[in-house]
Amino acid sequence: MNKVFDLLRLMRPHQWVKNAFVFTGLLFGHAWHDPNLVTQVIIAFAAFCLVSSAVYILNDIVDLEQDRLHPKKCLRPLAAGQVGISAAVIFAALLGAMGLALAYSASPKVLIILVAYALMNIAYSLRLKHVVILDIFIIATGFMLRILAGTLGVGIPPSQWLLLCGLMVTLFLGFTKRRAEIIALAEDKSSHRKVLEHYSPVLLDKMIGITASGVIMSYSLYTMNADTIRIHGTAYLIYTVPFVMYGVFRYIYLLHHQSRGGDPSHDLVRDPHLFIVVGAWLVATILLIA
Repeated sequence: MNKVFDLLRLMRPHQWVKNAFVFTGLLFGHAWHDPNLVTQVIIAFAAFCLVSSAVYILNDIVDLEQDRLHPKKCLRPLAAGQVGISAAVIFAALLGAMGLALAYSASPKVLIILVAYALMNIAYSLRLKHVVILDIFIIATGFMLRILAGTLGVGIPPSQWLLLCGLMVTLFLGFTKRRAEIIALAEDKSSHRKVLEHYSPVLLDKMIGITASGVIMSYSLYTMNADTIRIHGTAYLIYTVPFVMYGVFRYIYLLHHQSRGGDPSHDLVRDPHLFIVVGAWLVATILLIA
């Protein structure tokens, strides 16, 4: 039973909340009334969960020695010696194969997008995570591929403004993640993640400020766009902007004053302010566009 639990931890199911970006098209494309599209998107979500877990396992294998030196990552099943490397490789291959099969059952386009996601993340794990700034853009691209899988992948036209907003959000989260790692690891940062020696707190704070502004501005412009008003039949989405602003500012506060920001999935659940404001934004948005 313990082995099953260790394999489940190896999959990092708490990170699956990131795959919720797949549902963006259903919500903002008014496609929730179509059962076939809903089914396709749910399958695409499940496929991303399985493949992303396979990618996490691969990354844990590559980073095994560094993780053993990390104050928190040393508790992961591979780093702690609770799961062997050979078992992890087999498990990752099984998850990847199941995920790709599910993606194909959703649509061939979803499969292509998921393959691109997997190849990009393999390249990231093996090499590209050591390239400054590009590492953040690859993380952001992974989120954008999730959005595209839930839109283009199933035949829902994506909004260009929404894609821009998604890019800004994911870049913001990427830069805050690096900033949190620098805070947590202090002087020993380069031994855990080589790319951190190319980042500085001042540089990251500037990039966080730029992307935070980009999130607020792009989302605000999206809510006021004529096509948005026509598609959703309401001009009142602008009133959801304060929720977005509060969420962004709260996240920056958590980063600097509570040493968080390294894991959005955990931060969303653990911080009541963030949890409530995201929930309030979602409820308000659904009520306005439904």
